Amino acid sequence: MPSTDQLLHVRRIHLVEATAPPVPPRERAAMDRIWDEAVRAGPSLFDGPVAACAGLAEDGSRGLVLTWVRTTYRRYGLRRVPGATACVASLYTDVLQPTPDGRLLVGRMAASTAAPGRWQLPGGAVEPPPEGVPLDLAALRRNATRELAEETGVTQLPEDLTLWGVARGPYGSAGVLFLAPARPPAHLRGRFADLASAEEARGREPELDRIAFVGSPAGLARLGGAGADHAGCLEPVVARFAAGVGLSRASRDGG
Repeated sequence: MPSTDQLLHVRRIHLVEATAPPVPPRERAAMDRIWDEAVRAGPSLFDGPVAACAGLAEDGSRGLVLTWVRTTYRRYGLRRVPGATACVASLYTDVLQPTPDGRLLVGRMAASTAAPGRWQLPGGAVEPPPEGVPLDLAALRRNATRELAEETGVTQLPEDLTLWGVARGPYGSAGVLFLAPARPPAHLRGRFADLASAEEARGREPELDRIAFVGSPAGLARLGGAGADHAGCLEPVVARFAAGVGLSRASRDGG
């Protein structure tokens, strides 16, 4: 699937909270109908609180101001309502978890998720802090490490994550990307296997049904399976990371 995301090189991010735009009655009725249809198709969906992106603006050299709002997941249904005025975009964190040989861990979304078969970096939507508490880069790091652990079983300290970039995608979505310290593939596979076993013992399906390691766009293209596609930011992230690592093609595409 062609990439639709733009990868921004940033050194700093300033987060500013705003008020979510009001939802007019006509849009609210459409939003609720779309959400109800989605829940019928996927009963595990939960309309919980989420931080959404309301805008990105440049802030000097390689800086960004990210405006965010408090809302719930059902508001994202307004993307499907032509002319909707109360739309907001998703805000998420992703983790680049490398191996010492310069590859990145990627995972395939399980059948029970909202995007079955999609390959992506470990990550997820940003949870809003309590009222009156600011959302800052430290909070985004905590969100990123929590998602990494929940999806792969891999633990990292938030303070060990480095801001690596921002992915800007459809509908104005923003993904804040962090680089984690390298871990050996055997360690990463073991942590994922332990997580999968623990989830299955609880009668739950893990969010990811498979992990792999890729070091080049060519290696990424070989990932397949029924219904496979790639998250919009995955190809440009892998390409930029591979160029920065500077490994040979054979090293990047090995095992």
